[in-house]
Amino acid sequence: MASSVLSVASHSVSPSASLSMHETHKGKPKLGGSCLRFSKEGTNHFANSRSSGRISMTVAVNVSRFEGIPMAPPDPILGVSEAFKADTSDIKLNLGVGAYRTEELHPYVLDVVKKAEKLMLERGENKEYLPIEGLAAFNKATAELLLGADNPAIKEQRVATVQGLSGTGSLRLGAALIERYFQGAKVLISSPTWGNHKNIFNDARVPWSEYRYYDPKTVGLDFEGMIEDIKSAPEGSFVLLHGCAHNPTGIDPTPEQWEKIADVIQQKNHIPFFDVAYQGFASGSLDEDAASVRSFVSRGMEVLVAQSYSKNLGLYAERIGAINVISSSPESAARVKSQLKRLARPMYSNPPVHGARIVADIVGNPTLFNEWRAEMEMMAGRIKNVRQKLYDSISSKDKSGKDWSFILKQIGMFSYTGLNKTQSDNMTNKWHVYMTKDGRISLAGLSLAKCEYLADAIIDSFHNVS
Repeated sequence: MASSVLSVASHSVSPSASLSMHETHKGKPKLGGSCLRFSKEGTNHFANSRSSGRISMTVAVNVSRFEGIPMAPPDPILGVSEAFKADTSDIKLNLGVGAYRTEELHPYVLDVVKKAEKLMLERGENKEYLPIEGLAAFNKATAELLLGADNPAIKEQRVATVQGLSGTGSLRLGAALIERYFQGAKVLISSPTWGNHKNIFNDARVPWSEYRYYDPKTVGLDFEGMIEDIKSAPEGSFVLLHGCAHNPTGIDPTPEQWEKIADVIQQKNHIPFFDVAYQGFASGSLDEDAASVRSFVSRGMEVLVAQSYSKNLGLYAERIGAINVISSSPESAARVKSQLKRLARPMYSNPPVHGARIVADIVGNPTLFNEWRAEMEMMAGRIKNVRQKLYDSISSKDKSGKDWSFILKQIGMFSYTGLNKTQSDNMTNKWHVYMTKDGRISLAGLSLAKCEYLADAIIDSFHNVS
C-alpha cells in the first residue's frame, strides 16, 4: 500500500495542539487510516511546557493503489431492477429486464424443469468437472434443436458445438474466435441492438459498426437501409443477426426479407453470426423460430450461432447456452472446435453441468420434450394476449388518431414503444413504470390486469412530454 508522509515541527507545542494540526490538515481528519508518531528532541515537553525543545510529528496516510479506478456507471438494463426495488409505490411496474412472469407477476419455474431435476436427483448425478467443450449429450441436443436432427450439416459432422455460459458467454467465445483468427474483420451490429452486444465485442477488441434496422417513422424495419449498409460493408465482415424476436424492437424480417439478406451476405462474402436467444419462446414453435438460421445453412453458408436457454426454459441463473460454428467441411469444423476449447480454457476452464443436464434430459426424453413444447406455447401465448390487450387499451383510450398497430406487428417478449428518453423518464418518475431509456418494455413482465394502467402511462408520456 502506498503512503504519503506529513511531518510537522513546532516549538513548545502541547500534545493537544499537535493533534489539532493533524486534524485540520486539508480539512480531512483521517486518524483511523493514518499512523501518528511523536518523536522527542531535547527536553521532555510533557514534563516542562516552557522547554525550548522540539516535537516532531509524522503522519503516514495510506493511499489505495486502486485510487485511479473510476466508478462504473450502472448497467442500463440490470440497473432498472435496482431502481424498481427501491421504489415503495404500490402501483410500480418492472418492464425492464427480460424475464418471464406469471399473470400474477411472479417468477416462473417450468414444470418440466422440476421434473428433469427430480430425475437427476433420483439418478444420483455427481458434480465432477465437465470437459472444456461441455456435456456431450447437451451439445448433441442443442445442435439438433437449432438445425433439425436430420440436417446434412450435422450428419456430415460440419458443426462445431461448444457449451457456453448462456448467450452472453457464447457470444463472447465467438468474438474471441473472430479476434484471434480474423484479425481486422469488422462486425456489423443492428441499430439498435441488445445493450450487451457492443460490450462483448469491445471487450474482445473486435471492431464493429452499425447497420440501419429500426425506422422511427414507421416504428418498423428499415429494410432498405439495412440492405444498403450490409452491401457497403468491407467484404468478409461478420453480420450479427437476431435469429428471431429482435431485441429490443421485436421487429423481425419476413421470410422473403431473410432470403434477400442472405443473398447480399453471400454476394459480399460476409459471415453471418446469429444470436438465438428466444427459440420457441417468440412464436411458440421451435421450428418457426429457427427458420432464419436453417435457411442460411441450407444455402451452404458458413455460419456462427450463439444459443441461450434462459428464456425458453427459464434457466436464467443456470447460464446455459452454446456457440455453434457451421463449417463447409468436417476437418475445418474439428479445427474450429479445438480452438474454441482453447479459448474457453483460460476464460472459465469448463462450463456448469446442472443446466446442461436439464436441457439434455428434456430434449432427449420424448415425453418431457412434448411437455416443454406445451409450456413454451403457454408462455408465448400469454405474452401474445398481453400484447393484444395493451393494443386494445391504447387504441380505445387514445383519440388522437395515432396508429398503434406496430404493437401487434412486433413479436416476442419486448415491445419498442417509440418513446424517447425524456418520455421514458416520465413513465418512471410519474407513473412508476420502470423500463430501459430507449423506450423498450418487456411484455413478459406485464399482466392483463395492468394493461389499462400502462396504456394511460404511455398515452400521457407520448402526447404530453416532448
